[in-house]
Amino acid sequence: MDERLKFIARLLDGEKMAGLCREFGIPRKTATISSTRYNAIGLDGLSDRSRRPDAARHQHAASESERRLAQTASTDLSVPRSQ
Repeated sequence: MDERLKFIARLLDGEKMAGLCREFGIPRKTATISSTRYNAIGLDGLSDRSRRPDAARHQHAASESERRLAQTASTDLSVPRSQ
């Protein structure tokens, strides 16, 4: 986080992002993300974040399937017979 803080401090002092990116050896996109997070959240925006997704696709699909099965099970599917 120290390097990120140094980067942001120099960026806020008016140095150009392109030059700072070259000096720090980071992609411009990464620098923009860090800058945006710092502006939105403050120092907490510079801390490491988990790369783990909030939820996996198969988890959504499984819960959706379970919901549909429960709905189908509760529906009367019998066909009335004529007498």
